[in-house]
Amino acid sequence: MKLRTKYILFVVILHLVALVLSYFIFNNNKIYFIVSEVFILISAVIAWQLYSQLIQPLKMLMQGVEAIKDRDFNVKFLSTGKHEMDQLIEVYNQMMDELRTERTRQEQQHFFLEKLIFTSPTGIVILDYDDNVQQINPKALQILSVKAEDVLNHPVDNLQHPLFRQIKLLHSGETVVVKPDGINTYKLQKSHFIDRGFSRHFIMIEDLTIEILAAEKNVYGKVIRMMAHEVNNTVGPVNSIMQSALKTDRLWEGHQLNTLKDALQVAMDRNQNLNLFMRNFAELVKLPSASKRPVNLHQLINAVSKLMEIKAKEKEVEFIFELTEGPFNILADEQQMEQVLINIVKNAIEAIDLKGIIRFTTTPDKKNLIISDTGSGINEEQAASLFSPFFSTKKDGQGIGLTLVRDILINHGFEFSLKTVADHQTEFTIFFN
Repeated sequence: MKLRTKYILFVVILHLVALVLSYFIFNNNKIYFIVSEVFILISAVIAWQLYSQLIQPLKMLMQGVEAIKDRDFNVKFLSTGKHEMDQLIEVYNQMMDELRTERTRQEQQHFFLEKLIFTSPTGIVILDYDDNVQQINPKALQILSVKAEDVLNHPVDNLQHPLFRQIKLLHSGETVVVKPDGINTYKLQKSHFIDRGFSRHFIMIEDLTIEILAAEKNVYGKVIRMMAHEVNNTVGPVNSIMQSALKTDRLWEGHQLNTLKDALQVAMDRNQNLNLFMRNFAELVKLPSASKRPVNLHQLINAVSKLMEIKAKEKEVEFIFELTEGPFNILADEQQMEQVLINIVKNAIEAIDLKGIIRFTTTPDKKNLIISDTGSGINEEQAASLFSPFFSTKKDGQGIGLTLVRDILINHGFEFSLKTVADHQTEFTIFFN
């Protein structure tokens, strides 16, 4: 039962009792009976006025409560001229002003946070209470190469991207640096915040590729320059001495030293090979800036395939071309792009033991080139180190071919990937902008 109902019921019963008592007490005296009835009537009127004055603040409070429920903090009450009522109105109006100010502050902070997340150069993934992806910013979508609708409201455990597989293993507060494709390096950090008393997780994905590559190139550049300096300082004089000895006929007159002469010649040839070996490394360090000009990619593919045709026939490897009609123009340094294609095709041929196919595919709408081979493929352990300097899966490999390819494509601003997509199907994809 409501409070006002109780009050009305109490007043009605009280006055009815008073009427009945006055009737029995003063029924013999009409004057006293009339006076008592007048007093009871006056009491009823006063009770009703008090009821009106008491119920009005309650009604106003209820209106204020409804406004707060609706989050309408603009509802305020005017003074009535009654002291108690005006005190209540003043407190209510002050509360509404503070609530409105606080809401404005929170909305501004929320807008700033949303803007910060949206424009952040770090990928940010925010999870809800059940670890479903609730929010993901553009940088994270770019890093993961996915669309927002493919990940939003999905459990993070069900997403198959390599980075999500790493995220599943992280606990709150942990940080890990991963290299999922052998090219890009990412720093993953998982943390949490408290929302309405419950813990929610978020993940920050920082792309360290450029910094890591720059530091890596700086280190191996110093090593290569030092090695080249020492080798040249040694090989040059030694070759000069041996060459002079071989050309001095008087040293060999009357002696049967053909074996020694042959040994010296072999040593000179070996020194030349060592010199060439170091020159290859030096070229990796001294890679010039790309001189970009319009290049017909289809013509370049045909030229490289003819150059590598003899090597391919040695292993009975067939070239298949799935090139779109007409020219496929890109803006690139032709010589450097030729070197890239030669290295890719050479590696594809070497990945095939005997008899296989190397397929060249271009798609102008996606603006990319795919060179696929039917070789042995790449396992996960190899994939993480493929483009690292001096790493090679070949017995006599120097480990600079793919590093050179990586540096040239990065200098051009072309994205790329190398992965085994199916059994005996490995694809090197270059995305031209």
